[in-house]
Formats: sequence, structure tokens, C-alpha cells
Amino acid sequence: MVTARIAGIGAALPPTYTQDQLWEDVFRWHFSRSRVAQRIFTASDVRTRHSATDPAEFKAVADWSTAERMVRYGEVAPPLGLEAVRNALEAADTDPEEVGLLAVVTCTGYRTPGLDIELARMLPLPADARRLLIGHTGCHAALPALATAADYVAAHDRPAVMLCLELTSLHLQPATIDPGQMVSHALFADAAAAVVVKPGAAGMRVVDVAARTDTDRRHQMTWDITDLGFRMGLSAEVPDALAEHVGPLVKDLLGRHGLDVRDVAAWAVHPGGPRILDAIEEGLELGPSALAASRKVLAEHGNCSSATVLLVMQELGPQDGPVVALAFGPGLTLYAALLAPAE
Repeated sequence: MVTARIAGIGAALPPTYTQDQLWEDVFRWHFSRSRVAQRIFTASDVRTRHSATDPAEFKAVADWSTAERMVRYGEVAPPLGLEAVRNALEAADTDPEEVGLLAVVTCTGYRTPGLDIELARMLPLPADARRLLIGHTGCHAALPALATAADYVAAHDRPAVMLCLELTSLHLQPATIDPGQMVSHALFADAAAAVVVKPGAAGMRVVDVAARTDTDRRHQMTWDITDLGFRMGLSAEVPDALAEHVGPLVKDLLGRHGLDVRDVAAWAVHPGGPRILDAIEEGLELGPSALAASRKVLAEHGNCSSATVLLVMQELGPQDGPVVALAFGPGLTLYAALLAPAE
């Protein structure tokens, strides 16, 4: 039986800005010197993050139409995605001509011909390579996309590439007193991250993927298309919902393979924010250092939507024991992936 393994991870990061710099130069004035906003920025646990949009443009971007934002996405996304994919291919010692599937994940920009076509041209990919665009799924999208790539590799014995690329800076919203918007603007950042999944290669094996969706809480996390870009809706109840569901999800996934939480060597958890990481620690009864990689990624990169869990996996590197990756998004949806070292 063909085993699908993560052979390489690569990232491409736009310019870095400190959280203090963004607050002092942009958001202090955007939120009219709001003390609530300042407390939210201070409590975000983000020290630096990346933006493909120059902060000097933020005031103008907040008034851009969605069409104007999509034009900028079409200009910025292809070179950034190309860099991430090339870095992943190099890490996996894989040539673009070998790739049978390119899966592109994004919830921050669309056009047709799209990013997948541009990458197929720029790499270039072979003419028979399959392309899959997974759009508007949200922060958890990397894990269902990884499952799809692994299934393709297992079925076709051919490498697959999965790219997550998010330009959240293009969706800066007009000034508001809504604390939810303050939280979003304090956390979200831009990044591209890619993985190469290969048959029988060295690297962590994709063992299984599980999902859990609470549709009764579907309104707690939203990503609405408006005339002024995409607007995030985030309920303060989300961390409690995740704490409730993450235990049953992970225990079911691990139990299918004769494992439990104590057997997990490392955790790659999407750092949606500090309260979300606290909730996962509580729901899984983890020690204070279990999510150190996720907290480091949050501090250094912010929440880069779908790309973030891949940055955490890259931070962890190969492990000697099982790894569980977790990510969360609209639905309300939780995804978990079980990875294991070579047998």
C-alpha cells in the first residue's frame, strides 16, 4: 500500500512589522485612540506579523471596493505563492514535473484564471497535473486540503503540492467600535505556506484526518463578502465551544489507532488567538509547554488563517512520535490530522 508522507514544507512571508509599530502608526488612529482597542492589541500575544500591504496604505485600503482588493490580490499572490511552493519543492527534493496535483487554499482573494493557473504556468507544472482550488473555507482549510492531497498520493503514487495563501491585510475594514473587528485587526496577518506530499518518502506519514462540526454554532465565526472586502465575524463564545468539542474529536481520532492523548509527541495547533490556545489546553488537559510551537508562531507571525497551522508544523519539524495537527474555522468546524514518523 502506498503511504503518503509530508516530504517538505516551505513558506513565503511578506515584510514584517512589529505589533507596537502597527498600533502606533495605524490602528491607534483607525480606532480613534480607543482604550478597548489598545487593550485588545496588547493582549493579542502577537509581537510581529507580516503584511503584503504597506501600512501606509491601510487608511486607503479600508475604503477600497472589493473589486479593487481583488485586483491587488491578483498582483501580489502569484509571486508569493510561487516562492512558497518552490521552497517546499526544494525541501522535498522534488521537481515540478513530478507533481500530479496542485491544491490551492485561500479565503482572501479570487479571480479566474486564478492563482492555481498562474502557479501551473510559472513553475511550470506538467500539462496533465490536476488542480484544485479550495476557497472561502477559513482557518481550518489546510487540514481537509492535506487529507485530499494525501488521498491523491495514495491512489496515484505521484507527488502532490498543497499551498495555503492568505492576504488578510487586503480586508481591512472601515473604522468601527465593534470589539470583534478590533480583535480581527489585532491578530490577522499575511503568509503563504506549502507542503509537498510524496509516496513513500522520508517524513511524517499522514495517517488519518477527522472532523467535527457544530452547526448550531455556525454563526459564531463568519467571513462575509461585502462591498468593502471580506468582513470577519468572531464571537467571544468560540473558545468555549472549541474546549467542549476538541476532547471528543481528538480522542476519537487517536482511539481509532490505539492511541490516547498521552501518546502524542507534539501538537501543531492553529493559534487563532491566545484564548483559543488556552481553550485547547483546557479541553485536552495538556501541560503548559505542549503548545509552545503554536504560541511562538502566534507571537512571530500572527494568525495567518489557513497557512498558520503549516507554519506550526514547520516550526515543530519531524518528530519521533505521533503528532496531532488541529485547526478551527466557520461551521463551527474543528479538524484534526494524525501524523506519524516512518515505521
